[in-house]
Amino acid sequence: MAAKSFDMIVIGAGPGGYVAAIRGAQLGLGVAIVERENLGGICLNWGCIPTKALLRSSEIFHLMHRAKEFGLKAEKIGYDLDAVIKRSRDVAGQLSGGIGHLMKKNKITVFMGAATLTAKGKVSVKTDKGMEELTAGNIVLATGARARELPGLEADGDLVWTYRHALQPPRMPKKLLVIGSGAIGIEFASFYHTLGAETTVVEVMDRILPVEDAEISAFAKKQFVKQGMTIMEKAMVKQLDRGKGKVTAHIEVGGKIEKHEFDTVISAVGIVGNVENLGLEDLGVKIDRTHVTVDEHCRTGVEGLFAIGDIAGAPWLAHKASHEGVMVAELIAGQRPHPVRPESIAGCTYCQPQIASVGYTEAKAKELGHKVKVGKFPFIGNGKAIALGEPEGMIKTIFDETTGELLGAHMVGAEVTELIQGYIVGRTLETTEQELMNTVFPHPTLSEMMHESVLDAYGRALHF
Repeated sequence: MAAKSFDMIVIGAGPGGYVAAIRGAQLGLGVAIVERENLGGICLNWGCIPTKALLRSSEIFHLMHRAKEFGLKAEKIGYDLDAVIKRSRDVAGQLSGGIGHLMKKNKITVFMGAATLTAKGKVSVKTDKGMEELTAGNIVLATGARARELPGLEADGDLVWTYRHALQPPRMPKKLLVIGSGAIGIEFASFYHTLGAETTVVEVMDRILPVEDAEISAFAKKQFVKQGMTIMEKAMVKQLDRGKGKVTAHIEVGGKIEKHEFDTVISAVGIVGNVENLGLEDLGVKIDRTHVTVDEHCRTGVEGLFAIGDIAGAPWLAHKASHEGVMVAELIAGQRPHPVRPESIAGCTYCQPQIASVGYTEAKAKELGHKVKVGKFPFIGNGKAIALGEPEGMIKTIFDETTGELLGAHMVGAEVTELIQGYIVGRTLETTEQELMNTVFPHPTLSEMMHESVLDAYGRALHF
């Protein structure tokens, strides 16, 4: 059987892979994409998108309970968990189907099956119908990652869940333990707690949301505790004893073991890259702790072989994968794109309150030797936040005292995942405090707090 030849083969159709394929096709390359499960990858099917659909349901449920504050009446408030889950799956299905349409529109050849690199520039795909042999001058690995499982804390889908089980739960948890307080853990904790689960979050580091600025983490923790969550920091789940309908967790905290009983555990302790069974070792690809080692342009060191997204290391974010996909497609097409700068990629967490950040934390900026100017502004000082009934939150900006460069921006509160892009654009344009101060922000909006935070860094805040 003759091999099918392409300019570029993409392995994995998540937000890194399918975007790389589209950009390659736009630039006139002959592109094939290989996917073993669902077009859209984890992000569209089991990650970013369905979780946001769930969180929207819990947010509305939370607001319904606050109806009286807004002069409204809502009685006998309840929810149908199956209907909430169905909506989430329908949203995911609609978007996954949309990717299929984009592949057709851009004349990208799709192979559904498991890929193996048999030699440089050669890919074998095991499909339902048999083997397909493909060749290309350039191959892009975009195989993503999966949930890390710790020994003794493995998921069983009944008492102990990964994010997949949590997206299609067999029941509503009554007493929930969430292990890990990164974005995934905190989002599920927020969702289930809002729907009535008594929720405990255990974090091994000295604070929850450990990648965020320390002040933002502390503010968020205060809000979670106020909502009734139990937060255990500098704590480690050592053992899970599984019984009938219950789990006893042995949690080490302060040098002592405490035993707590739960009916459900969600494990969200990080991810591992999908690097197995691809034939990478035989090609001489360097793999470090389940992630492919790449340079700033996502080159693996093997000629014509690139790796993007989660498989290529942190930050593990869909938008980072997409941007790398575009960059690699442009490189393959002979262009000279800028490398992706990890410190200019925002992180967003969709719990209540939302959290968003870009650039360096205050501690990191100082560690790198910057003399900093820091500005802060609270939601309570903003008219729109008060009108929305969302007075809990803050915005923090960090500047280099000498140059005025915006080093970092950190937010917690309503809709901050939408606000953060203003600072991202600012960083991309290499803006200084002067441009931000001279920008006229519309009133009344939450975005005015972004202006005030900048003004505060220079002792010029007007409304606080």
